[in-house]
Parts: sequence; C-alpha cells; structure tokens
Amino acid sequence: MNIKPLADRILVKPAPAEEKTASGIIIPDTAKEKPMQGEVIAVGKGRIADNGQLIQPEIKVGDKVLYGKYSGTEVTIDGVEYLIMRESDVYAIIN
Repeated sequence: MNIKPLADRILVKPAPAEEKTASGIIIPDTAKEKPMQGEVIAVGKGRIADNGQLIQPEIKVGDKVLYGKYSGTEVTIDGVEYLIMRESDVYAIIN
C-alpha cells in the first residue's frame, strides 16, 4: 500500500470488534459495537500554525490509539477497511 495522509491526518486500522463478552456469550454481528481503538498505519507531515511554522504530529506509525466512536472517515484500500482522521480526533496513545 502506498498512501500518505496530508497535513495532520492519520490512517488507522481499527481493531476487530469483540466476538464474545467477558463471560463467553457470543455477540451477533448486528449487536457488535464499533471499535474505538486501532493501530496507526500512516501519518501526515503535520499542520501549519498561523505563523507558518510546521507543527510535527505527536502520533507515529505503529502507535495504538484510542479515538471517538464516530471519528474519522471510513475508506477501503486493497480490500482492507481503514479510518482517516485528524490527529486531534485521537484521545490517547495506548502503551
């Protein structure tokens, strides 16, 4: 894949939705929640501040991130679903 997000956008591969609950009950497809975490696949160069200075992104490729339930735009590349979102849509980096 050869994709480079622009400005302060990032490309995230969402984690798969949970198949079972903690107690072992299988969740049907219609009841699965959208995942709110994923892995960063690509990062843009950063945003330009009002004074013209480039602000580098804090997020880097390979980071596991936590984002809002309805954040980003869904895109399909080579049959794989991704999200493109702004760095500001990410709430936290998970270690």
